[in-house]
Amino acid sequence: MKTWVLALLLISFAALWAFQGQPRCTALDPDTAKTGDTVNATCENVNKSTVADMFLTDGKDDTKVAIMEHVEDKIRFQVPRIKPGRYHLAFLTANKASMIEQPVALTVEE
Repeated sequence: MKTWVLALLLISFAALWAFQGQPRCTALDPDTAKTGDTVNATCENVNKSTVADMFLTDGKDDTKVAIMEHVEDKIRFQVPRIKPGRYHLAFLTANKASMIEQPVALTVEE
C-alpha cells in the first residue's frame, strides 16, 4: 500500500513540474494589426530557455514572426507579410520538440 501511495505522489509531482514551465501568452496589445505593425504579447515563461521561435498560425499554415524584444513576461514582435485573417500565436519550444498554440489571437487587416 505504501508503495502505491508513493508512486502516485511521484507521478503527481512529475505532472505538475512538467506543466509549470510551459510558455503561455495571455494578451496581445493591440489585438488587431497590419503587416509591419508592432504587437506586444503579455506572457509567462517565455525566456530563451523555453522558447526558440514564435509563429502566427491559422491552423494549417505557420508563419514565423520577427521577435524584436524577448523578456520573461513580454515578447514584442513585428507582424509579417501575411494574408488578412485571424491567427493564433504559437511557440516552438527551445528544444524544438513541440509547437504550443496559444489561446490568444491576432486579427491581421489589409
